[in-house]
Amino acid sequence: MINFGTFLLMQSPSARSSREIYARGLEIAQAAETLGFGNVWLAEHHFSTYGYLSRPAQLATYIAAKTTRIRVGTAVIVVPLHHPLVIAEEIATLDLLSGGRLDVGLGRGYQPYEFERFGLDLESGRARWDESIDILLKAFEGRPFSYDGKLFKIPETTVFPQPLQQPHPPIWITAQSPESIEAAVRRGFNVLTGGFGVPIERMAEFRRLLDRLVGEFKPPHPLRVGVQRAVYVAESQVDARAAAEEARWNMRVTLSLRNQYERVERGRAIPVPAPKEPDTDDLLDRFLVIGTPDTVIRQIKRVEEMVGITHFNCSFSFGDLEHARVMRSMERFAREVAPAFR
Repeated sequence: MINFGTFLLMQSPSARSSREIYARGLEIAQAAETLGFGNVWLAEHHFSTYGYLSRPAQLATYIAAKTTRIRVGTAVIVVPLHHPLVIAEEIATLDLLSGGRLDVGLGRGYQPYEFERFGLDLESGRARWDESIDILLKAFEGRPFSYDGKLFKIPETTVFPQPLQQPHPPIWITAQSPESIEAAVRRGFNVLTGGFGVPIERMAEFRRLLDRLVGEFKPPHPLRVGVQRAVYVAESQVDARAAAEEARWNMRVTLSLRNQYERVERGRAIPVPAPKEPDTDDLLDRFLVIGTPDTVIRQIKRVEEMVGITHFNCSFSFGDLEHARVMRSMERFAREVAPAFR
């Protein structure tokens, strides 16, 4: 059985107020619990309208206080942008305050634009990654430790508080490259993939690579695999095609920030077209999960067959979709799509 979650990027092409975007995010999270979704996942982004959520652990703590059952997750904390001891403390605090309802998604980051504004470069972030993960895992052991790395020199230290879930909350790595897949499997971490701009056949390639690496590294427990997709349960084909064009904004901004041809004007992320883009039919076929309920069921089953997933995260709010349309889509998903997978 697939576990369905929802994902909050908290973007706004039209640069709506921070107050409105956060109110929308909280309403989506609370509705997700009411509608029976298992998780709500929160992204970390900085310095543009591509994502207003700079402190995912802080919002996750608030959502946990406003809910009772749904698990809260970070997808992701961008590890190289923070000191690993601070990440360890934030994770443990959130796990305690949520009553052990936390999943931790970690990532290396992919936007030079964000790194530069912290005085870092993306390649140095990759060097910080391995040492940071070492330190996180040592911090969660609950014993005094020291660390003597190339980048981090930590004298004897004990981290308080410790997380409620032992030995630590489930850890997921967001993987959009073969290197990230290998880093996750080598550590025995769960894998999240997908997102805007990643076609379904690319996710299938990642799954084949993951299976080969599992055979090679033999992690101590079965790894869970999740994908993230823009989802919109439409009333009609016309409605579906209009929603696909809203998702194009996310894809354009994601790819431009990843590949360093971004435009950010007074904080507003501009959707720069990629050199070669899929047309609307191709978007609907290979990149998105958008359509009438029967179409959405068929698309998710296709992902299930090609990628072999345990988790499916629905990014219901994308582009400048009206909030009322987002909420209706969530309700239709819970009523007409999710029962097909029970």
